[in-house]
Amino acid sequence: QVQLVESGGGLVQAGGSLRLSCAASGRSFSTYIMGWFRQAPGKEREFVASITQAGGRTYYADSVNGRFTISRDNAKNTVYLQMNSLKPEDTAAYYCAARNYWLSGSHEDKTKYAYWGQGTQVSVSL
Repeated sequence: QVQLVESGGGLVQAGGSLRLSCAASGRSFSTYIMGWFRQAPGKEREFVASITQAGGRTYYADSVNGRFTISRDNAKNTVYLQMNSLKPEDTAAYYCAARNYWLSGSHEDKTKYAYWGQGTQVSVSL
């Protein structure tokens, strides 16, 4: 099992940047595929980005591609989400999640992620 705690959210003006962190505790962090999801009020939780176990491959939602960067430091058991050029429509609660590497299927499928953090709020003002 792995426990996940997000941090780094806050209020920022449009065009600004934030970096989210997700610290993991438990065993074998480096064996998990890690993802970031977000959920705005009244909307479904949606995929933002994911990264493979060693960080060799990353995947992004079209809406954030080119603005957000996911990375991980397995020595620190931490995954990051660097968010640049933020827009008001990026406002949401952001969650990190972990999935077992042997599961097949799209990285965007939130049902494949077994472990979730409590979320951190990101608010982008005009």
